[in-house]
Amino acid sequence: MDSFIKNLSFSLNATIPVFLMMILGWVLQKTQILDEHTTHKINQFAFKILLPALLFMDLSTADFKSVWDTKFVAFCFIATICSIIIASIFSLIHKNKSERGEIIQASYRSSAAILGIAFVNNIYGKSTMAALMIAGTVPLYNIIAVIVLSITSPNKKENNSPKQLFLKTLKDVIKNPIIIGIAVGLLWSVLEIPQPVILSKSVTYLGNMAAPLSLISLGASFKLQDAKGKLPITISITAIKLILFCIIFLPIAIHMGFRSEKLIAILVMLGSATTGSCFVMSRNMGHKGTITACSVMLTTFCSALTLTMWLFILKSLNFI
Repeated sequence: MDSFIKNLSFSLNATIPVFLMMILGWVLQKTQILDEHTTHKINQFAFKILLPALLFMDLSTADFKSVWDTKFVAFCFIATICSIIIASIFSLIHKNKSERGEIIQASYRSSAAILGIAFVNNIYGKSTMAALMIAGTVPLYNIIAVIVLSITSPNKKENNSPKQLFLKTLKDVIKNPIIIGIAVGLLWSVLEIPQPVILSKSVTYLGNMAAPLSLISLGASFKLQDAKGKLPITISITAIKLILFCIIFLPIAIHMGFRSEKLIAILVMLGSATTGSCFVMSRNMGHKGTITACSVMLTTFCSALTLTMWLFILKSLNFI
């Protein structure tokens, strides 16, 4: 019982502050402290500056060379590919094609960058396993998100030829600020470029603002009337995100010999809440973002219990 209470407390401490930031945004919108124009500008600021800075901050300081584990990174990459395929198949049951991109993204993208490092470090102290997991998943998360959101965008011109659509999507991928932040961070780490204190502190300031501002803008953009009718699809996304992927891939990870912080990093990759950056990206790529906002809120709320459940199971079986 003591271990269950400890795990529950840990998960609640990790997830409830995230949920409260979204509630704060909603309150600020209801009290007209934040209007639609201001919220839109915050979204743009987070998408173009803060989130790239956060990813650069996490990746550029990681010592990948000394801890590189090809088997672990490959598992994270392949499991992510399989999750994307499952999410894509699931999205086909939704009649509104313009919302399928949001469904796919919300179903497979986890809070890997924001929650992953904190989650592993809270349990094991300083660990680079979360950074390795990020290297194996986050670039793929964002590249696929740009592709599916571009293809399913309501602003997409139907008369575009396949070649034009491919070139536009490729351009969106290359120009995406988040992908640029990942690429520069990985390159910086691999080349072992020293970071001046001024640069390091400045990037840290920006990176630390990414999560709270993204979540506040999400809450401020959330409109209850728009969410009506989206509950069934949101519940399905939540079940896939927090339960199904863990049921499928955790036993495989255990069979392959992953334990301790590696297994925790995989758990975060598979079963943590849909990241708030999904909403920022979907809005900045022409989508309404209602399904994404609902999914972020519901998965965040439920993940406090589901992550505790998975932690308790893995701990009870002596895998962590």
